[in-house]
Amino acid sequence: MGATTGAVWGRAEQQDFRSRVRGALLGGALGDALGAPVDGMALDRIREAHGPDGLGDLAPAYGRRGAVTHLTQLTLFSVDGLIRAQVRRDTGAWHPPTDLHRAYRRWLATQHDWGPDERRKDDGWLAREEWLYARRDPPRSLLLGFGDTTMGTPDAPKNPGERGPEAAARSAPFGLLVGWEPQLVVQLAVECAAQTQGHPAGVLAAGAYAVVVHGLTRGESLDGAVQRALALLAVRPGHQPVSEALRRALGAVRQGLPTPARVAGLSGDGAAEDLVAAAVYCALVGEDVRQGLRLAVNQDGASAATGALTGGLLGALHGETALPPAWVTELEGRPTILELADDFAMEMTQGPALHGPAGSAPGWLARYPRA
Repeated sequence: MGATTGAVWGRAEQQDFRSRVRGALLGGALGDALGAPVDGMALDRIREAHGPDGLGDLAPAYGRRGAVTHLTQLTLFSVDGLIRAQVRRDTGAWHPPTDLHRAYRRWLATQHDWGPDERRKDDGWLAREEWLYARRDPPRSLLLGFGDTTMGTPDAPKNPGERGPEAAARSAPFGLLVGWEPQLVVQLAVECAAQTQGHPAGVLAAGAYAVVVHGLTRGESLDGAVQRALALLAVRPGHQPVSEALRRALGAVRQGLPTPARVAGLSGDGAAEDLVAAAVYCALVGEDVRQGLRLAVNQDGASAATGALTGGLLGALHGETALPPAWVTELEGRPTILELADDFAMEMTQGPALHGPAGSAPGWLARYPRA
């Protein structure tokens, strides 16, 4: 598994990449925050509370507007784990799923502790962000999956029957590994998904979502990125539910103007593959980011997860500048998300220069320890 080095990146390419990284992370968080106040509500109730057109703007959840859920928290720890994996590569200890598992265990500590433990020097800076210690209704599958030091694998996954969207919704960062081959992006997402979502459809939905983001970040169209995902899925056992869901999403685009009923039909009962398909549909038919996210969250069911998945796609596709500025301003944790996005972009484009012998970025190893 490899990553691109700074030598192959021109200034314009670096700026475009950073915009897409910021877009994917901020977009996912915006979709999560937009959907959080209505998550699990029936569409009729959403309309009762927010008017006949449904929810059109950020609304209060967890005591504030723009609040995110565990989905965004874990996505940020995915980024942290990927950076740490790159840093540890210099030591010869190159097994990204292990580094991601450690990162997710650091997230788990935020759900048990009152605040950062400054004695844990190897936690890095992200685990010292106070706002991440808010508990935002993580499902039991996450707490159990990360609850011990044993890491789930595709052959021996945690929660074998679990096919919820949580793993897919934290997998956008894997798609930002633009220097990796697409099949390796799928494999990493699958291996990390197996740490909590053990059903084949749950892990393969995460792989499919990650490789769609990967295509978008590399400049492909959304339809083209989905077609690539379908080709990569076809060789994997148990891919049929995920492939069929994605094909339904592409077919729904040709059925006329988008409606909440069409999104609900794709979302089904909230399984990972169905929500990824619904997100693909909303991203394809939305006239802009705002409309795509509104379509994703105004439905019966998993509004936060569908919003987060849709936002990650739209942000990777269009970049940071396409996101609604007023929503970004109110987003919980925005400075942290931007700082982490920029660190990731630096790591991917400058690589060993940040933590190699030259030591051109003092403090990098304190932010992302090799331990």
